[in-house]
Amino acid sequence: MKQFGNLFGFRLTQIIKIGKGKFMHRKTEVTLNRHGETEWNLSGRWQGHADSPLSHRGVEQAKALGERMKGEKMDYFYSSDLERARHTSRLVGGPSGWKADFMESLRERDLGVLEGMTTEEMLVKHPSEYQSFRNEGPEYQVPGGESFRQFYDRCSGALEDVASRHPGKKIGVVTHGGFLGAIFRHVLSIPLDAERNFVLLNCSINRLEKNDTGWNLVSWGDVAHLDGLDSLDDA
Repeated sequence: MKQFGNLFGFRLTQIIKIGKGKFMHRKTEVTLNRHGETEWNLSGRWQGHADSPLSHRGVEQAKALGERMKGEKMDYFYSSDLERARHTSRLVGGPSGWKADFMESLRERDLGVLEGMTTEEMLVKHPSEYQSFRNEGPEYQVPGGESFRQFYDRCSGALEDVASRHPGKKIGVVTHGGFLGAIFRHVLSIPLDAERNFVLLNCSINRLEKNDTGWNLVSWGDVAHLDGLDSLDDA
């Protein structure tokens, strides 16, 4: 059974039951956070595995997220190993004394030759690759990068790996917009070629639970702590 709210809404609650199995007495809780806004987010440059520092607003977003989550019990804390996520994890974990373990599998999608460029620059330097990236579907692999299928498999595998390591525990993860999008599709069984109609906000709180029947999407796109700070949805 699925109960859908407004996917574009400020806070989305989903109840989903997937698969079959016995009742699990202890649920595994995963909280996903996107990194703070970066300078390249502001300038419209595609990041991928390339890196860009947090903007001033991105730092303030991460600090606000850390204060919001202060006092929550977190048994394990992970982060992508890219610096924008590392920096965010330090600011988020600081007030609570959490120190992240870094995982390469939590990275953003590898965009190969398109990384570090704006759309306008891609249309000049790599027009055919850009058009293929936009139009050829989840199996297209940009030169030097990942196809969306490969990226999805990596992201869903990373989530399942973390959950299987720590059953019944509370787990925090600092990651990227693309990773969040892949996980949203994974949990709700959304086709990879379906148009995105859900938010991927900087320093948002996105909560999942897992029991023996599968994953539950508890809340999505919660940015109540960013009062007065905009949050980009540009992944």
